[in-house]
Amino acid sequence: MFAQQLRVEPANWWVGMRTPQLQLLIYGKDIASSTPQLSYPGVTLQRVTRVENSNYLFLDLYIDNANTAPGKFDILFQKNNKTVNKYTYELMAREPNSAGRASFTPADIMYLITPDRFANGDPANDKVASLKEGVNRADENGRHGGDLKGIIDHLDYVRDMGFTAIWMTPVLQNDQPNYSYHGYSITDFYAVDARMGSNQQYKELSEKASRMGIKIVMDMVFNHCGSEHWWMKDLPSRDWINFSDNVQYTNHRKTVTQDPHVAKSDSILLSDGWFSKTMPDLNQKNPLMAVYLIQNSIWWIEYAGLGGIRVDTYPYPDMYFMADWTKRIATEYPNMNIVGEEWSENPASVSYWQRGKKNQNGYVSWLPSLMDFPVQGALIRALSEEEKYNAGGFLHLYDILANDFQYANSDNLVVFADNHDIHRLYNQVGKDTGLVKLALAFVLTSRGIPQLMYGAELNMEGQTHGQIRSDFPGGWSGDAVNVFTGKGLSPEQLSIQAFVKTLVRWRRQHPVLSDGKLVHYRPLKEAYVYLRYNEKGKVLVILNKNKTALSLDLAPYRAELGAARQGTDVLTGNILSLDQPVAVPARSPLIIEIKN
Repeated sequence: MFAQQLRVEPANWWVGMRTPQLQLLIYGKDIASSTPQLSYPGVTLQRVTRVENSNYLFLDLYIDNANTAPGKFDILFQKNNKTVNKYTYELMAREPNSAGRASFTPADIMYLITPDRFANGDPANDKVASLKEGVNRADENGRHGGDLKGIIDHLDYVRDMGFTAIWMTPVLQNDQPNYSYHGYSITDFYAVDARMGSNQQYKELSEKASRMGIKIVMDMVFNHCGSEHWWMKDLPSRDWINFSDNVQYTNHRKTVTQDPHVAKSDSILLSDGWFSKTMPDLNQKNPLMAVYLIQNSIWWIEYAGLGGIRVDTYPYPDMYFMADWTKRIATEYPNMNIVGEEWSENPASVSYWQRGKKNQNGYVSWLPSLMDFPVQGALIRALSEEEKYNAGGFLHLYDILANDFQYANSDNLVVFADNHDIHRLYNQVGKDTGLVKLALAFVLTSRGIPQLMYGAELNMEGQTHGQIRSDFPGGWSGDAVNVFTGKGLSPEQLSIQAFVKTLVRWRRQHPVLSDGKLVHYRPLKEAYVYLRYNEKGKVLVILNKNKTALSLDLAPYRAELGAARQGTDVLTGNILSLDQPVAVPARSPLIIEIKN
């Protein structure tokens, strides 16, 4: 028995990774004064790094995959030829075809969940003695008790609605005294928050979801940690975080990464400035920090069997680190899709970060996907404004899609109408259910990967952050309204829910929506028309924003429709003639599956 228990991160690893190097962070009182030793076939201790703080050691191991079997070995820490501490390290066998694991694609439909607000499956973990904040459902900015078990218990609802991927906002430990529910101030990168469940429960969720055809997309944060992170009380070195001696805050000017006229001081403030006083900025230029973050991502993919990654605040960390990180993930998992958040409505800014983009300044990114904020903003403006003087209305959407030439792969962008940071769709369009349906119809039939936020299928409301991420009805015992059973839902809610379910499930059965090309037509008479097509099928989409029904002559679209004379109204099942004008109800989409 030794006097202290060491913290070792990552606590285990796997044999057979494509990169044979592994770096271990060792934390313990005066551990740097000891000399580490290990003996295991195929494993070599290549380097020991000591930093400013003697409570840390960093060990660089080389794992020879050809000669290393899964198993355990002791790392001994010695002083004066005496062992003063020991850690038993395990190298595990990888799951079959782990490197080739599938990830989300345009064939998927993503469901965004704020776990604290979805369902409380285990009230016993609402209050954890070792963590600062308890549950208070009366506080819109407090914790409400939703957890991983709540999501596990209702995976059948997600599957029944037709969704094939779940993106959850972060579930890792967030031991901040306030606002901890949102998850973005992480205080332990290797532990699920105990109020959410456990690492094992997260793995269980991923495994059960996978068996149901649902991928788990993990939300990862590299820009910052929480101010209550365990290492903030005892930093390895002053340069572990940025501005550790004199806090300065980010300027949020994300264009500095591309601006040919940028001042160096502005570039530094974007990447090194703190997001807020509770979010210390991590220094990814420190090579030890960089390796720590890269390995942490790989550990979660391997441990939990992830089907994708969403990266928070993608332009804020060091841009060259982010390129290295995405490249390393691609090396280990060639099929892994990763979507980054660049909250800008400028396609030039968003496209800069996508893999394959040839940037004028020579920056090479490896990021496969981005959140399509330009389309999100244009979609809401298109539905909220009338066209006047050859501007506005659906022309917003038409013009922004014309900018797809700026992307290396616009088909791999994630398309959405709202998320956890912006007003609920229902509020954005003036609580008009017809406009909600138009927005969701576009998201589900446009190019890209559709993402809906939990509750979009119910016209959930919200404008402040706490309201946007409000509780999902039926997720708590005693809720008067229960989405999972249908109890208490209004006729309007039942209508929008059925609409979403029909479209989501229909989309899954029609590959033309995931791999087909898109051609669109200049909007006229407050209507926007576009066609999705491939060699096997065609779908014509008409979005009618008018408050009255529209009779639309299809002659202008005949060149693309070809010889087809009939189509099926996807929402009603009615057969439509394409040789005469079609009737499009007021404030409604008409989606026609073309019969060749």
